Amino acid sequence: MAGTLGTARSRKRSAVITGNSPQSQLASLTGMRFLAAALVVCTHFGLYVRGNPDFWRNSGQVGVSFFFILSGFVLTWSSRPDRSARDFWRRRLCKVFPNHLVTAAVHFALLCLVGARLTEWQLVPTALLVQSWIPGFDLTTAVSPVSWSLSCELFFYAAFPFLLRCVVRIRDGRLWWWAAGTVAMIVCVPVVATYLVPDGNPMTPLLPYMNNDAWFVYFFPVARALEFLLGMLVARLVMEGRWLPVGRVPAMLALALGFWMSMGAGLYSFVAITVVPLALVIGSTAVADAGGRRSILRARPMVWLGEVSFALYLVHKPVIDFSARALGIPRFSGMDLIAQLGFFALIFGASVLVAWALYRMVERPAMRRWSRARNRRQTSD
Repeated sequence: MAGTLGTARSRKRSAVITGNSPQSQLASLTGMRFLAAALVVCTHFGLYVRGNPDFWRNSGQVGVSFFFILSGFVLTWSSRPDRSARDFWRRRLCKVFPNHLVTAAVHFALLCLVGARLTEWQLVPTALLVQSWIPGFDLTTAVSPVSWSLSCELFFYAAFPFLLRCVVRIRDGRLWWWAAGTVAMIVCVPVVATYLVPDGNPMTPLLPYMNNDAWFVYFFPVARALEFLLGMLVARLVMEGRWLPVGRVPAMLALALGFWMSMGAGLYSFVAITVVPLALVIGSTAVADAGGRRSILRARPMVWLGEVSFALYLVHKPVIDFSARALGIPRFSGMDLIAQLGFFALIFGASVLVAWALYRMVERPAMRRWSRARNRRQTSD
């Protein structure tokens, strides 16, 4: 795999922040991962309350887009010259599959208990994390409804060593041109979906667009890889000292504005309208962290929540659905505000506890046991 970006050519060498420097621990971005996961939780909680469906739906869309951009940023930031592509892929697979398979198996068992019928056509692609490549809402969100994003992430990981070689070779003076071109391609994705992708059947009330259009814009790994690439370019811009002087507060205000503008914006609401503000938030937060600026997101509780955010992302949907079933709460219920807040506190707390158990009992042991080659583990022992 290509070497660390901190070793790349730079005309502002003194301003370069390398991913392996003492300043490289981006604790605020770890804490922010929890906030992004919480947005996705809010989306699925919104299925059980009345209100503006665009608000609930867009919350999760912003959270997922944040994760995709952040993934490209962090992997580029932390790339190491002594780590081969094989080592990188091993670590990523050990991070993703144990949590995914355990969560999907438990969710499948719960679905069987309540009489749900799932076919092999749904089970096998989900287990292998290839479901996002195949149009169809019933397949893409079968068994483990949020694991479609892991299907996209696996594609990103497979491509990362090759993308990194290309991104490293971009001259720092052209990085902004590449970032602007990537954003332009993201904006064009809904246009392609509208005019070139055949129409399908209407989706669920949560995603009230044409099936194939929504699949292409939101689920298709190649389309979502553009956000991953943008994250890689943002990392290089920060590391080369070429990031815009945009603070965290203006970036967050821009994100709030983009979120508001995305309400009712159709296919553009998925990614296109909020992608630039999200990139600004990630870049400005990284610069602030590298400069040692204070932030509540760097606090130990927030960092811990960020560490379990991957597990929280995977477990919250079955926790919400089966808690609602146990309490007799139907979808789009007419609960009053106090009842809504109580239900949300209950399911959110339960989701964090289940996520912590998955993190401690599955994710960490799997990473310790399998993330390094056997000969390296024996040497370190």
